[in-house]
Amino acid sequence: MPRLISRPEPAPTYSNLVGFIFIFNLIVGTGALTLPGVFAKAGWVLSLIVIILLATISYMTVTFIIEAMACANAIKNWQTLQALRHHSRSSAESSENDDASADDQGSDLRDLERVPLNIQNAENHYYQLSHKFELGEMATIFFNEFGRIMFFLCLIVYLYGDLSIYSAAVSRSLRDVICDQTNATDSPNSRLMFWPGDFRNNTAHACWKEHTISRLSVYRVILIGFTLIFGPFAAFSIQKTKYLQILTAIFRWMAFTLMICISLKLLISRGPRGHPVSFNVYGIPSLFGACVYSFMCHHSLPSLLAPLKHKLMVSKILSFDYIIICAFYIVLAMTGIFAFDRIEDLYTLNFLPYDVDYTDFASGLLIGIDYFLALFPIFTLSASFPIIAVTLKNNLQTLFLDMSRYDTYSPFVRILFPLCAIIPPFCVTYFTESLASLVAFTGSYAGTGIQYIIPVFLVYFARRTCSELLGSGIVNSFESPFKSSAWLIFVIIWSILCVCLVTVNMVS
Repeated sequence: MPRLISRPEPAPTYSNLVGFIFIFNLIVGTGALTLPGVFAKAGWVLSLIVIILLATISYMTVTFIIEAMACANAIKNWQTLQALRHHSRSSAESSENDDASADDQGSDLRDLERVPLNIQNAENHYYQLSHKFELGEMATIFFNEFGRIMFFLCLIVYLYGDLSIYSAAVSRSLRDVICDQTNATDSPNSRLMFWPGDFRNNTAHACWKEHTISRLSVYRVILIGFTLIFGPFAAFSIQKTKYLQILTAIFRWMAFTLMICISLKLLISRGPRGHPVSFNVYGIPSLFGACVYSFMCHHSLPSLLAPLKHKLMVSKILSFDYIIICAFYIVLAMTGIFAFDRIEDLYTLNFLPYDVDYTDFASGLLIGIDYFLALFPIFTLSASFPIIAVTLKNNLQTLFLDMSRYDTYSPFVRILFPLCAIIPPFCVTYFTESLASLVAFTGSYAGTGIQYIIPVFLVYFARRTCSELLGSGIVNSFESPFKSSAWLIFVIIWSILCVCLVTVNMVS
Protein backbone atom coordinates (compact mmCIF):
# COMPACT_ATOMS: atom_id res chain seq x y z
CA MET A 1 0.00 0.00 0.00
CA PRO A 2 1.44 3.43 -0.88
CA ARG A 3 2.51 5.77 1.86
CA LEU A 4 0.18 8.62 2.57
CA ILE A 5 0.91 11.97 4.16
CA SER A 6 -2.00 14.06 5.30
CA ARG A 7 -2.74 17.36 6.94
CA PRO A 8 -5.92 17.21 8.94
CA GLU A 9 -6.51 20.91 9.44
CA PRO A 10 -9.04 22.48 7.01
CA ALA A 11 -7.80 25.35 4.89
CA PRO A 12 -9.64 28.62 4.27
CA THR A 13 -11.23 29.05 0.86
CA TYR A 14 -11.39 31.78 -1.75
CA SER A 15 -13.54 32.45 -4.78
CA ASN A 16 -12.84 31.26 -8.30
CA LEU A 17 -12.06 34.84 -9.35
CA VAL A 18 -9.35 35.10 -6.69
CA GLY A 19 -8.01 31.71 -7.81
CA PHE A 20 -7.91 32.99 -11.39
CA ILE A 21 -5.90 36.02 -10.21
CA PHE A 22 -3.47 33.86 -8.19
CA ILE A 23 -2.72 31.64 -11.19
CA PHE A 24 -2.44 34.63 -13.53
CA ASN A 25 0.08 36.32 -11.22
CA LEU A 26 2.13 33.16 -10.84
CA ILE A 27 2.40 32.48 -14.58
CA VAL A 28 2.99 36.02 -15.86
CA GLY A 29 6.48 37.06 -14.80
CA THR A 30 9.12 39.32 -16.22
CA GLY A 31 9.83 36.63 -18.81
CA ALA A 32 6.92 38.06 -20.78
CA LEU A 33 8.99 41.21 -21.31
CA THR A 34 11.59 39.23 -23.29
CA LEU A 35 9.04 37.82 -25.75
CA PRO A 36 8.94 40.74 -28.25
CA GLY A 37 12.71 40.53 -28.69
CA VAL A 38 12.76 36.82 -29.46
CA PHE A 39 9.66 37.16 -31.67
CA ALA A 40 11.55 39.68 -33.79
CA LYS A 41 14.55 37.34 -34.12
CA ALA A 42 12.69 34.09 -34.85
CA GLY A 43 10.00 35.56 -37.11
CA TRP A 44 6.43 36.41 -36.25
CA VAL A 45 4.75 33.42 -37.92
CA LEU A 46 7.14 30.88 -36.42
CA SER A 47 6.83 32.54 -33.01
CA LEU A 48 3.04 32.41 -33.13
CA ILE A 49 3.12 28.68 -33.84
CA VAL A 50 5.65 27.94 -31.10
CA ILE A 51 4.00 29.97 -28.33
CA ILE A 52 0.56 28.47 -29.00
CA LEU A 53 2.12 25.01 -28.98
CA LEU A 54 3.93 25.79 -25.72
CA ALA A 55 0.72 27.02 -24.10
CA THR A 56 -1.13 23.87 -25.16
CA ILE A 57 1.52 21.47 -23.88
CA SER A 58 1.89 23.36 -20.62
CA TYR A 59 -1.88 23.22 -20.10
CA MET A 60 -1.72 19.51 -20.86
CA THR A 61 0.80 18.87 -18.08
CA VAL A 62 -1.25 21.05 -15.70
CA THR A 63 -4.21 18.71 -16.24
CA PHE A 64 -1.87 15.81 -15.43
CA ILE A 65 -1.10 17.35 -12.03
CA ILE A 66 -4.80 17.96 -11.33
CA GLU A 67 -5.59 14.32 -12.12
CA ALA A 68 -2.72 13.10 -9.94
CA MET A 69 -3.92 15.27 -7.05
CA ALA A 70 -7.44 13.83 -7.41
CA CYS A 71 -5.94 10.34 -7.39
CA ALA A 72 -4.07 11.13 -4.17
CA ASN A 73 -7.36 12.24 -2.61
CA ALA A 74 -8.99 9.02 -3.83
CA ILE A 75 -6.30 6.93 -2.15
CA LYS A 76 -6.77 8.89 1.06
CA ASN A 77 -10.54 8.26 0.93
CA TRP A 78 -9.97 4.60 0.12
CA GLN A 79 -7.69 4.22 3.13
CA THR A 80 -10.25 5.98 5.29
CA LEU A 81 -12.90 3.54 4.06
CA GLN A 82 -10.74 0.54 4.90
CA ALA A 83 -9.94 1.89 8.37
CA LEU A 84 -13.62 2.55 9.14
CA ARG A 85 -14.65 -0.89 7.94
CA HIS A 86 -11.98 -2.46 10.12
CA HIS A 87 -13.17 -0.38 13.08
CA SER A 88 -16.76 -1.43 12.37
CA ARG A 89 -15.91 -5.12 12.36
CA SER A 90 -13.85 -4.82 15.53
CA SER A 91 -16.62 -2.94 17.29
CA ALA A 92 -19.23 -5.47 16.15
CA GLU A 93 -17.20 -8.35 17.56
CA SER A 94 -16.72 -6.63 20.90
CA SER A 95 -20.43 -5.76 21.09
CA GLU A 96 -21.33 -9.46 21.02
CA ASN A 97 -19.45 -9.87 24.31
CA ASP A 98 -20.93 -6.76 25.88
CA ASP A 99 -24.65 -6.34 25.09
CA ALA A 100 -24.94 -3.54 27.59
CA SER A 101 -22.76 -1.27 25.52
CA ALA A 102 -24.30 -2.21 22.18
CA ASP A 103 -26.91 0.52 22.15
CA ASP A 104 -24.35 3.22 22.94
CA GLN A 105 -21.97 2.02 20.28
CA GLY A 106 -24.68 1.47 17.68
CA SER A 107 -25.20 5.13 16.91
CA ASP A 108 -21.44 5.71 16.74
CA LEU A 109 -21.00 2.81 14.34
CA ARG A 110 -23.81 4.08 12.16
CA ASP A 111 -22.11 7.49 12.04
CA LEU A 112 -18.80 5.87 11.15
CA GLU A 113 -20.38 3.76 8.44
CA ARG A 114 -22.26 6.68 6.89
CA VAL A 115 -19.08 8.30 5.53
CA PRO A 116 -17.66 5.24 3.75
CA LEU A 117 -21.09 4.35 2.38
CA ASN A 118 -21.40 7.80 0.89
CA ILE A 119 -17.89 7.55 -0.48
CA GLN A 120 -18.62 4.13 -1.89
CA ASN A 121 -21.91 5.09 -3.55
CA ALA A 122 -20.98 8.48 -4.99
CA GLU A 123 -18.42 8.41 -7.79
CA ASN A 124 -17.13 11.92 -7.27
CA HIS A 125 -16.49 11.37 -3.54
CA TYR A 126 -13.44 9.23 -4.14
CA TYR A 127 -11.80 11.64 -6.55
CA GLN A 128 -11.68 15.10 -5.00
CA LEU A 129 -9.40 18.12 -4.64
CA SER A 130 -10.54 18.91 -1.10
CA HIS A 131 -7.28 17.81 0.54
CA LYS A 132 -4.14 19.67 -0.51
CA PHE A 133 -1.36 17.39 -1.68
CA GLU A 134 1.84 19.22 -2.54
CA LEU A 135 3.92 17.79 -5.37
CA GLY A 136 6.28 16.39 -2.74
CA GLU A 137 3.43 14.54 -1.02
CA MET A 138 2.26 13.07 -4.32
CA ALA A 139 5.82 12.01 -5.10
CA THR A 140 5.95 10.24 -1.73
CA ILE A 141 2.73 8.38 -2.54
CA PHE A 142 3.39 7.38 -6.14
CA PHE A 143 7.21 7.23 -6.52
CA ASN A 144 9.75 4.82 -5.10
CA GLU A 145 12.63 6.08 -2.96
CA PHE A 146 14.87 6.90 -5.91
CA GLY A 147 12.09 8.78 -7.71
CA ARG A 148 11.24 10.65 -4.53
CA ILE A 149 14.85 11.79 -4.04
CA MET A 150 15.20 12.89 -7.66
CA PHE A 151 11.92 14.76 -7.46
CA PHE A 152 12.86 16.72 -4.35
CA LEU A 153 16.31 17.47 -5.74
CA CYS A 154 14.78 18.90 -8.92
CA LEU A 155 12.03 20.84 -7.14
CA ILE A 156 14.19 22.34 -4.41
CA VAL A 157 16.89 23.42 -6.89
CA TYR A 158 14.24 25.08 -9.03
CA LEU A 159 12.47 26.86 -6.16
CA TYR A 160 15.69 28.03 -4.49
CA GLY A 161 16.87 29.29 -7.86
CA ASP A 162 13.60 31.13 -8.46
CA LEU A 163 13.69 32.82 -5.05
CA SER A 164 17.30 33.90 -5.61
CA ILE A 165 16.51 35.29 -9.05
CA TYR A 166 13.44 37.14 -7.79
CA SER A 167 15.29 38.68 -4.84
CA ALA A 168 18.11 39.90 -7.04
CA ALA A 169 15.84 41.14 -9.83
CA VAL A 170 13.62 43.17 -7.49
CA SER A 171 16.58 44.67 -5.64
CA ARG A 172 18.47 45.58 -8.81
CA SER A 173 15.42 47.02 -10.57
CA LEU A 174 14.53 49.21 -7.60
CA ARG A 175 18.19 50.23 -7.21
CA ASP A 176 18.29 51.36 -10.84
CA VAL A 177 15.16 53.46 -10.35
CA ILE A 178 16.47 55.09 -7.16
CA CYS A 179 20.05 55.76 -8.26
CA ASP A 180 21.11 58.35 -10.83
CA GLN A 181 21.21 57.03 -14.37
CA THR A 182 24.42 58.92 -15.05
CA ASN A 183 26.16 56.97 -12.31
CA ALA A 184 25.34 53.57 -13.70
CA THR A 185 28.03 51.34 -15.04
CA ASP A 186 29.37 52.13 -18.48
CA SER A 187 28.96 48.57 -19.66
CA PRO A 188 26.62 48.18 -22.60
CA ASN A 189 24.93 45.40 -20.65
CA SER A 190 24.35 47.56 -17.57
CA ARG A 191 20.63 47.72 -18.28
CA LEU A 192 20.25 43.95 -18.23
CA MET A 193 18.95 42.16 -15.20
CA PHE A 194 22.00 39.91 -14.78
CA TRP A 195 25.53 40.57 -15.93
CA PRO A 196 29.01 39.42 -14.87
CA GLY A 197 31.07 41.76 -12.75
CA ASP A 198 28.04 43.70 -11.50
CA PHE A 199 29.22 43.66 -7.89
CA ARG A 200 32.72 44.87 -8.78
CA ASN A 201 31.48 47.65 -11.05
CA ASN A 202 28.81 48.92 -8.72
CA THR A 203 31.15 48.96 -5.73
CA ALA A 204 33.22 51.63 -7.48
CA HIS A 205 30.26 53.77 -8.59
CA ALA A 206 28.31 56.05 -6.30
CA CYS A 207 24.53 55.87 -6.36
CA TRP A 208 24.22 59.68 -6.33
CA LYS A 209 26.74 62.32 -7.30
CA GLU A 210 26.53 64.16 -4.01
CA HIS A 211 26.90 61.01 -1.88
CA THR A 212 29.58 58.36 -1.50
CA ILE A 213 27.28 55.40 -0.91
CA SER A 214 27.86 52.85 -3.65
CA ARG A 215 25.27 51.26 -5.90
CA LEU A 216 26.17 47.90 -4.39
CA SER A 217 25.39 49.15 -0.87
CA VAL A 218 22.01 50.46 -2.02
CA TYR A 219 21.31 47.11 -3.66
CA ARG A 220 22.08 45.26 -0.44
CA VAL A 221 19.96 47.59 1.68
CA ILE A 222 17.02 47.04 -0.68
CA LEU A 223 17.63 43.29 -0.62
CA ILE A 224 17.50 43.24 3.18
CA GLY A 225 14.31 45.31 3.19
CA PHE A 226 12.68 43.11 0.53
CA THR A 227 13.50 39.94 2.49
CA LEU A 228 12.18 41.41 5.74
CA ILE A 229 8.92 42.51 4.10
CA PHE A 230 8.10 39.48 1.97
CA GLY A 231 10.03 36.74 3.79
CA PRO A 232 7.53 36.38 6.69
CA PHE A 233 4.82 35.35 4.20
CA ALA A 234 6.60 31.97 4.00
CA ALA A 235 5.36 31.18 7.51
CA PHE A 236 1.71 31.43 6.42
CA SER A 237 -0.53 29.94 3.77
CA ILE A 238 -0.87 31.27 0.24
CA GLN A 239 -4.35 32.67 0.84
CA LYS A 240 -2.84 35.17 3.30
CA THR A 241 -1.42 36.99 0.26
CA LYS A 242 -4.84 37.40 -1.38
CA TYR A 243 -4.97 41.20 -1.32
CA LEU A 244 -1.35 41.46 -2.46
CA GLN A 245 -2.19 39.23 -5.43
CA ILE A 246 -5.25 41.31 -6.36
CA LEU A 247 -3.29 44.57 -6.18
CA THR A 248 -0.45 43.12 -8.22
CA ALA A 249 -2.85 41.78 -10.85
CA ILE A 250 -4.22 45.31 -11.29
CA PHE A 251 -0.68 46.66 -11.80
CA ARG A 252 0.10 43.93 -14.33
CA TRP A 253 -3.00 44.56 -16.38
CA MET A 254 -2.23 48.28 -16.34
CA ALA A 255 1.37 47.71 -17.47
CA PHE A 256 0.43 45.34 -20.28
CA THR A 257 -2.43 47.57 -21.39
CA LEU A 258 -0.16 50.63 -21.40
CA MET A 259 2.50 48.93 -23.51
CA ILE A 260 -0.06 47.54 -25.95
CA CYS A 261 -1.95 50.85 -26.27
CA ILE A 262 1.24 52.86 -26.79
CA SER A 263 2.40 50.43 -29.47
CA LEU A 264 -0.97 50.56 -31.20
CA LYS A 265 -0.93 54.37 -31.11
CA LEU A 266 2.52 54.38 -32.69
CA LEU A 267 1.37 51.95 -35.39
CA ILE A 268 -1.65 54.11 -36.21
CA SER A 269 0.11 57.47 -36.06
CA ARG A 270 3.37 56.74 -37.85
CA GLY A 271 2.89 53.32 -39.43
CA PRO A 272 4.97 50.18 -38.85
CA ARG A 273 8.64 50.84 -38.15
CA GLY A 274 9.60 47.23 -37.65
CA HIS A 275 9.77 44.74 -40.50
CA PRO A 276 10.32 41.31 -38.88
CA VAL A 277 10.75 38.22 -41.02
CA SER A 278 8.14 35.49 -41.04
CA PHE A 279 10.46 32.53 -40.36
CA ASN A 280 14.01 32.37 -39.08
CA VAL A 281 15.00 28.85 -38.06
CA TYR A 282 18.23 30.17 -36.51
CA GLY A 283 16.12 32.04 -33.95
CA ILE A 284 14.40 28.88 -32.69
CA PRO A 285 16.84 28.17 -29.81
CA SER A 286 16.53 31.67 -28.38
CA LEU A 287 12.75 31.53 -28.90
CA PHE A 288 12.53 28.34 -26.87
CA GLY A 289 14.90 29.70 -24.26
CA ALA A 290 12.60 32.66 -23.61
CA CYS A 291 9.19 31.04 -24.16
CA VAL A 292 9.38 27.50 -22.87
CA TYR A 293 8.70 28.51 -19.24
CA SER A 294 6.36 31.41 -19.91
CA PHE A 295 3.45 29.26 -18.71
CA MET A 296 4.99 27.76 -15.58
CA CYS A 297 2.72 27.38 -12.54
CA HIS A 298 3.05 23.66 -11.86
CA HIS A 299 5.17 23.81 -8.72
CA SER A 300 2.56 25.81 -6.76
CA LEU A 301 -0.59 24.47 -8.38
CA PRO A 302 -1.78 22.25 -5.47
CA SER A 303 -1.56 25.14 -3.00
CA LEU A 304 -3.55 27.34 -5.38
CA LEU A 305 -6.28 24.82 -6.19
CA ALA A 306 -7.05 23.31 -2.79
CA PRO A 307 -8.68 26.48 -1.33
CA LEU A 308 -10.99 26.99 -4.35
CA LYS A 309 -14.68 26.92 -3.40
CA HIS A 310 -15.96 25.33 -6.61
CA LYS A 311 -13.31 22.80 -7.56
CA LEU A 312 -15.25 21.26 -10.42
CA MET A 313 -14.59 24.56 -12.24
CA VAL A 314 -10.83 24.19 -11.97
CA SER A 315 -10.33 23.09 -15.58
CA LYS A 316 -12.30 26.07 -16.88
CA ILE A 317 -10.41 28.49 -14.64
CA LEU A 318 -7.06 27.19 -15.84
CA SER A 319 -8.14 27.16 -19.48
CA PHE A 320 -9.29 30.78 -19.19
CA ASP A 321 -5.97 31.70 -17.56
CA TYR A 322 -3.95 30.05 -20.31
CA ILE A 323 -6.04 31.48 -23.14
CA ILE A 324 -5.94 35.03 -21.77
CA ILE A 325 -2.23 34.88 -20.92
CA CYS A 326 -1.35 33.44 -24.33
CA ALA A 327 -3.43 36.15 -26.02
CA PHE A 328 -1.69 38.81 -23.93
CA TYR A 329 1.72 37.46 -24.88
CA ILE A 330 0.83 37.42 -28.58
CA VAL A 331 -0.71 40.90 -28.68
CA LEU A 332 2.16 42.36 -26.61
CA ALA A 333 4.82 40.84 -28.86
CA MET A 334 3.10 41.41 -32.20
CA THR A 335 2.34 45.09 -31.58
CA GLY A 336 5.90 45.63 -30.34
CA ILE A 337 7.79 44.05 -33.22
CA PHE A 338 5.88 46.12 -35.78
CA ALA A 339 5.76 49.39 -33.82
CA PHE A 340 9.52 49.66 -33.11
CA ASP A 341 12.42 49.30 -35.51
CA ARG A 342 14.55 47.87 -32.69
CA ILE A 343 13.32 45.77 -29.76
CA GLU A 344 15.27 45.89 -26.51
CA ASP A 345 15.98 42.64 -24.68
CA LEU A 346 13.74 43.87 -21.86
CA TYR A 347 10.68 45.29 -23.62
CA THR A 348 9.93 47.98 -21.02
CA LEU A 349 13.15 49.73 -22.07
CA ASN A 350 11.44 50.66 -25.35
CA PHE A 351 9.06 52.89 -23.40
CA LEU A 352 11.49 54.74 -21.13
CA PRO A 353 11.72 58.43 -22.21
CA TYR A 354 15.26 59.36 -21.17
CA ASP A 355 16.18 63.03 -20.76
CA VAL A 356 12.55 64.17 -20.61
CA ASP A 357 12.04 67.36 -18.59
CA TYR A 358 8.73 68.16 -17.01
CA THR A 359 7.23 71.02 -19.02
CA ASP A 360 3.54 70.17 -19.37
CA PHE A 361 1.02 67.45 -18.64
CA ALA A 362 2.15 65.29 -21.57
CA SER A 363 5.79 65.26 -20.48
CA GLY A 364 4.73 64.57 -16.89
CA LEU A 365 2.65 61.65 -18.12
CA LEU A 366 5.66 60.26 -20.01
CA ILE A 367 7.78 60.52 -16.87
CA GLY A 368 5.07 58.73 -14.90
CA ILE A 369 4.94 55.94 -17.47
CA ASP A 370 8.74 55.79 -17.33
CA TYR A 371 8.76 55.04 -13.63
CA PHE A 372 5.71 52.80 -13.70
CA LEU A 373 7.12 50.50 -16.39
CA ALA A 374 10.54 50.53 -14.72
CA LEU A 375 8.85 49.31 -11.53
CA PHE A 376 6.75 46.70 -13.33
CA PRO A 377 9.23 43.83 -12.76
CA ILE A 378 9.17 44.71 -9.05
CA PHE A 379 5.37 44.43 -8.88
CA THR A 380 5.44 41.16 -10.82
CA LEU A 381 8.11 39.35 -8.85
CA SER A 382 7.12 40.65 -5.43
CA ALA A 383 3.72 38.96 -5.74
CA SER A 384 5.20 35.64 -6.94
CA PHE A 385 7.88 35.55 -4.23
CA PRO A 386 5.52 34.62 -1.32
CA ILE A 387 3.78 31.91 -3.37
CA ILE A 388 7.06 30.22 -4.26
CA ALA A 389 8.41 30.64 -0.71
CA VAL A 390 5.30 28.94 0.74
CA THR A 391 5.57 26.14 -1.82
CA LEU A 392 9.24 25.57 -0.96
CA LYS A 393 8.49 25.58 2.78
CA ASN A 394 5.66 23.05 2.37
CA ASN A 395 7.81 20.67 0.34
CA LEU A 396 10.75 20.95 2.75
CA GLN A 397 8.39 20.02 5.56
CA THR A 398 7.13 17.07 3.53
CA LEU A 399 10.70 15.91 2.94
CA PHE A 400 11.88 16.06 6.56
CA LEU A 401 8.75 15.84 8.76
CA ASP A 402 5.93 13.40 9.35
CA MET A 403 3.06 15.65 8.28
CA SER A 404 0.47 13.42 9.97
CA ARG A 405 2.04 14.59 13.27
CA TYR A 406 2.61 18.20 12.22
CA ASP A 407 0.56 19.67 15.10
CA THR A 408 2.74 17.90 17.65
CA TYR A 409 5.97 19.60 16.57
CA SER A 410 7.37 22.47 18.62
CA PRO A 411 7.09 26.12 17.48
CA PHE A 412 10.85 26.08 16.85
CA VAL A 413 10.47 23.34 14.25
CA ARG A 414 7.55 25.14 12.61
CA ILE A 415 9.49 28.39 12.24
CA LEU A 416 12.68 26.59 11.14
CA PHE A 417 11.36 25.64 7.71
CA PRO A 418 10.19 29.12 6.64
CA LEU A 419 13.67 30.34 7.59
CA CYS A 420 15.24 27.53 5.56
CA ALA A 421 13.20 28.68 2.57
CA ILE A 422 14.20 32.35 2.87
CA ILE A 423 17.75 32.53 4.21
CA PRO A 424 19.69 30.57 1.50
CA PRO A 425 18.37 32.71 -1.41
CA PHE A 426 19.16 35.83 0.60
CA CYS A 427 22.74 34.68 1.18
CA VAL A 428 23.21 33.78 -2.48
CA THR A 429 21.98 37.13 -3.77
CA TYR A 430 23.90 39.07 -1.10
CA PHE A 431 27.31 37.62 -1.97
CA THR A 432 27.15 36.26 -5.54
CA GLU A 433 28.56 38.45 -8.30
CA SER A 434 26.58 37.01 -11.21
CA LEU A 435 23.40 34.98 -11.38
CA ALA A 436 23.61 34.26 -15.10
CA SER A 437 24.58 30.59 -14.64
CA LEU A 438 21.94 30.16 -11.94
CA VAL A 439 19.26 31.53 -14.26
CA ALA A 440 20.32 29.24 -17.09
CA PHE A 441 20.51 26.07 -14.96
CA THR A 442 17.35 26.74 -12.97
CA GLY A 443 15.17 27.63 -15.94
CA SER A 444 16.49 25.19 -18.50
CA TYR A 445 17.00 21.93 -16.64
CA ALA A 446 15.21 21.97 -13.30
CA GLY A 447 12.32 23.82 -14.97
CA THR A 448 11.96 21.11 -17.61
CA GLY A 449 11.65 18.52 -14.87
CA ILE A 450 8.97 20.49 -13.01
CA GLN A 451 6.87 21.46 -16.02
CA TYR A 452 7.10 18.38 -18.22
CA ILE A 453 8.78 15.27 -16.81
CA ILE A 454 7.40 15.17 -13.24
CA PRO A 455 3.72 15.67 -14.26
CA VAL A 456 4.02 12.83 -16.78
CA PHE A 457 5.41 10.35 -14.25
CA LEU A 458 3.03 11.51 -11.52
CA VAL A 459 -0.08 10.92 -13.62
CA TYR A 460 1.26 7.64 -14.99
CA PHE A 461 1.88 6.10 -11.57
CA ALA A 462 -1.28 7.71 -10.13
CA ARG A 463 -3.43 6.06 -12.79
CA ARG A 464 -1.75 2.72 -12.22
CA THR A 465 -2.09 2.89 -8.42
CA CYS A 466 -5.76 3.91 -8.49
CA SER A 467 -6.53 1.22 -11.04
CA GLU A 468 -5.05 -1.41 -8.70
CA LEU A 469 -6.80 -0.13 -5.57
CA LEU A 470 -10.15 1.11 -6.87
CA GLY A 471 -10.60 -0.64 -10.18
CA SER A 472 -11.84 1.00 -13.36
CA GLY A 473 -15.51 1.33 -12.45
CA ILE A 474 -15.21 4.65 -10.59
CA VAL A 475 -14.98 7.74 -12.78
CA ASN A 476 -12.42 10.44 -11.96
CA SER A 477 -14.22 13.77 -12.46
CA PHE A 478 -10.84 15.52 -12.65
CA GLU A 479 -9.35 13.19 -15.24
CA SER A 480 -7.20 14.88 -17.85
CA PRO A 481 -8.77 15.09 -21.32
CA PHE A 482 -5.38 13.85 -22.60
CA LYS A 483 -5.97 10.29 -21.41
CA SER A 484 -4.01 8.33 -23.97
CA SER A 485 -0.52 7.11 -23.08
CA ALA A 486 0.59 8.51 -26.42
CA TRP A 487 0.28 12.01 -24.92
CA LEU A 488 2.68 11.03 -22.13
CA ILE A 489 5.25 9.82 -24.66
CA PHE A 490 4.77 13.00 -26.69
CA VAL A 491 5.49 15.22 -23.67
CA ILE A 492 8.65 13.26 -22.82
CA ILE A 493 9.92 13.67 -26.41
CA TRP A 494 8.98 17.35 -26.28
CA SER A 495 10.91 17.86 -23.03
CA ILE A 496 14.02 16.30 -24.55
CA LEU A 497 13.68 18.60 -27.56
CA CYS A 498 13.30 21.64 -25.29
CA VAL A 499 16.42 20.77 -23.29
CA CYS A 500 18.44 20.33 -26.47
CA LEU A 501 17.29 23.62 -27.99
CA VAL A 502 17.80 25.59 -24.78
CA THR A 503 21.26 24.05 -24.36
CA VAL A 504 22.14 25.12 -27.90
CA ASN A 505 20.93 28.62 -27.04
CA MET A 506 23.06 28.74 -23.88
CA VAL A 507 26.19 27.45 -25.60
CA SER A 508 25.82 29.77 -28.60
